[in-house]
Amino acid sequence: MGVTKTTLQEGNGATPTAGQTVTIEYTGWLKDASKPDNKGDKFDSSVGRGDFVTRIGVGQVIRGRVMRYGRVIDVLLIFGWSGWDEGVTQMKVGEKATLDITSDYGYGARGFTGHIPPNADLIFDVHLKKVQ
Repeated sequence: MGVTKTTLQEGNGATPTAGQTVTIEYTGWLKDASKPDNKGDKFDSSVGRGDFVTRIGVGQVIRGRVMRYGRVIDVLLIFGWSGWDEGVTQMKVGEKATLDITSDYGYGARGFTGHIPPNADLIFDVHLKKVQ
């Protein structure tokens, strides 16, 4: 259980530590073991939207959006260490990797209604672009 990182392209920059801000490009899929690359339905991607900037190692990474009172608001779905924290803190700037995240390090038993079913394992392709 946890996170398995597979390096697709080596990086040669800094490795982020907890509390630093990282700039990432990513795409996320539901894990589907029947597919050769384990990538099932795509549920999110920063590609075409712009890079994702967040603090790493502080449980802020897996977030969701919900409609409340006629507007979209961000909600924090994970408290504490998450699969992104575990995976990205093993990367170097410039690295591209696939993170295979078990449900207990993702959205867990609650899932994310309409996007991620309960107890779903996740696959992310991540490109770590910058650490501050």
